[in-house]
Amino acid sequence: MISIEDAQQIIQKHITGAKTIEASLLDSLGRVIAEDVYAPWDIPTSDNSAMDGYAFSSLSERNEFRVAAEFIPAGSQRIAPVGLGEAVRIMTGAPVPPGCDTVVPIEDVEQIPSGIRLKNEMKPGAHIRLRGEDVEKDELVLAKGSAIRPQEIGLLVSLGKTTIKVFRPARVAILATGDELQEAGSVPDAGRIINSNSYSLAAQVLDAGGEAFMIGIAADTAQATEEKIREGLKADMLITTGGVSVGDRDFVKESIQNIGGSLLFWKVNMKPGKPVAFAVLEDKPVFALPGNPVAAMVAFEMFVRPAMLLKQGCPRIYRPRIKAVLVNDVRNRGDRPHLVRVKVTLDHGEYHASIAGNQSSANLASLTQSNGLLHLIPNSSLTAGSRVEVILLDREFEMGCA
Repeated sequence: MISIEDAQQIIQKHITGAKTIEASLLDSLGRVIAEDVYAPWDIPTSDNSAMDGYAFSSLSERNEFRVAAEFIPAGSQRIAPVGLGEAVRIMTGAPVPPGCDTVVPIEDVEQIPSGIRLKNEMKPGAHIRLRGEDVEKDELVLAKGSAIRPQEIGLLVSLGKTTIKVFRPARVAILATGDELQEAGSVPDAGRIINSNSYSLAAQVLDAGGEAFMIGIAADTAQATEEKIREGLKADMLITTGGVSVGDRDFVKESIQNIGGSLLFWKVNMKPGKPVAFAVLEDKPVFALPGNPVAAMVAFEMFVRPAMLLKQGCPRIYRPRIKAVLVNDVRNRGDRPHLVRVKVTLDHGEYHASIAGNQSSANLASLTQSNGLLHLIPNSSLTAGSRVEVILLDREFEMGCA
């Protein structure tokens, strides 16, 4: 039995070959850029006005100006020079005409018979966006490994891009095992349960930015398990759930090895999720997760999600961790680290963590009440009011690619 950290390191060493695709900008949202992006031109492309107002030269050293007949809207191409002592009406975003270096907002001028008078002292260079002020030509604007958010898409469009090279989503096959399982959409027969794990895990795959392929349920025979595992190898990686413990009908580990896979570890020192195995089969990572719903989902968070993000080029592959104030007393009487489900709330700028319901590894409902995991070492206890570190699971608290 190995530690969580050792298991994560072994997995990372066997995640290779991140693939790239050329994606349209909207399809690239949430992906990671696979190339450096340089600016082909300055942004702005010319000096332009930041306000609706009047443009003039500060060299005039006066507060009254004649107003030129010309009016400069945004998008103007042909612009006549403006003489000393003269001002021209200009709109936000319009290019600043030759001879002007200052703009005064329209509300800061007084109309007089000869033109305009400034209400306040002139500030040379005010309210002008200079050429290249935002981005200079040939500047590295987005580095390989950057996450694409709506603001990155806006910048890429302004640089003339319509597509971008990104790391391809990981394609993950999901296989459930066990004669006790029934497909979703039916009332379970006596002694049987609905195959919820495939759906929960598929949702976790999608949440991590991957593509999920549920390939059904393998019956409790070695032949059926091997056939389904081979089918799953069409994807980038395979997740199995169930059939990985020590029962007479747990065929997953045996099947992986029978068809040439290398079993790199089995059993991790954690609760829930101890019976986790990791193998490489035909150069594809295979994650054999427990059948208990909570154990399967927690194991996914600790091992599969980081592997997927690594495959997808993400620079940060682990969930964020925060300090929180513990609301309840909690104790771990066992000899394994316990990943306790907690509900994190933010109150007056401080995080608080409350124990989320029944901590059984089969109690899926408790997961719906939680949004974080508290790592509690063996044979230890914490009292309410303690400051603890919590792994955040919900998007509402996340920042960055992971």
